[in-house]
Formats: sequence, C-alpha cells, structure tokens
Amino acid sequence: MFEVCCLYFLFFLSYSFLGWLMEVIVTMVQNKKFINRGFLIGPYCPIYGWGSLIIILTLNSNKNDMIGLFLKAIVICSILEYMTSYIMEKLFHARWWDYSEKKFNLNGRICLETMIPFGVLACIVIYGIQPVLYQFYTRIPNTILYIITILLFILYLIDNFISFHTLFHISSKIKLELKDNTKEISNYVKEKLKHSTYLNRRIVKAFPNFQVIITKVKNKVNEKLTKK
Repeated sequence: MFEVCCLYFLFFLSYSFLGWLMEVIVTMVQNKKFINRGFLIGPYCPIYGWGSLIIILTLNSNKNDMIGLFLKAIVICSILEYMTSYIMEKLFHARWWDYSEKKFNLNGRICLETMIPFGVLACIVIYGIQPVLYQFYTRIPNTILYIITILLFILYLIDNFISFHTLFHISSKIKLELKDNTKEISNYVKEKLKHSTYLNRRIVKAFPNFQVIITKVKNKVNEKLTKK
C-alpha cells in the first residue's frame, strides 16, 4: 500500500512539474523572459498533478475510446479548473486568472480556448507519458523509492506552508469584503506587493492578471492613490 502511495505521489509531482514547465515555456515565448509560474515556490503546478491523477484513475479504462477519453477529460479538467478558481478566490479574496475577455467563457473561470487543450493533454498523458513514467518508477528499488518519496514529500509540505503563508499574508493586506473586481484596487495592491518581499513579488509576477475582490475599502484606496 505504501509503495502505491509513493508511486502516485511521484506521478503527481512529475505531472505538476511538466505542467509548470509547459506554462513557463509558453510564458517565455509570449513575454521573452522567465517567470516562475504557479502558487508554489518550487518548479511545479499542483493543478496539473491533480488533474493528471484524476484522469489516470478515472479514464485509464477508456484507452480504447480516444474520442470518449478526450471529451471526458475536457469535462473533468474544466470542473477542476473552475473549482480551483472558485476556492482560491474565496480563500484569498482575489481572482488569480480571468477569461472574461475570451469567447465562450463561464464566469471568467474557464473558457473553450483552454478546455480543448485539456483533452489533448489527457490523451498525451494516457497514451504517451504515463506508460513511460510507470515503467521508470516501478523499476526503482523499494527502499530507494521510499527515501526519495519521503524527502520530496517533506520538501513539498514545506513549500506549501511557506507559499500559503505568503498568500494569506497577501490576503490580510488586501482586507477586503467579497463582491466586485476593481481594476484600480488591484493595481494598487500589486504595486504595494512589488515593493514587498521576494515571495510577494514572485506571486505578482506569476499571476500578473490577478484581480482583487473589493467593496468597502474602494474609497479609502482611491484616496491613497490620489495622494500619491
């Protein structure tokens, strides 16, 4: 049982890293510079890891039906992205990505433009990457597998603790009530964070389009902006 848990954790980290790498490459092509994507400090985006694990556990039996796998993966990954956006917004009073300006979006949390690639990536995972990863990790002796997994798990927990502490720190700085997105407030907060600690600056760079959720402090922040 422990061996299985170790394998799936390594699968999780592998897909989290590959997702991070993909986002970094896309961002580098678009912006001509390196940006450490994701909420965590390390080179991984957990949403890709969770998405891949769910795909592997639920759709691996659909190997003989590529179209069915493709369509089901779109639904599963879109639900995951939507729920992640919603939960992060409720936790930290900010929307970290917004597809409102794209066609065929749902509340700005998901859109057709990102949904289609989910299906493509799921097919790549099931038919290409997962068989290779499975063969590679199952060949590692159990003792070494356990040591590697435990060390990586400890580092991952530390990263989560530091990163979420940073996010809650950002949230406490915002001190806003949930309602509407306001561009002026978001820009004000981002400017403040850019001149703050390295971890705060990293979050702003990783999510340059994040929008603060605000109501009552709008006038107070606007007053500060006017005084500058």
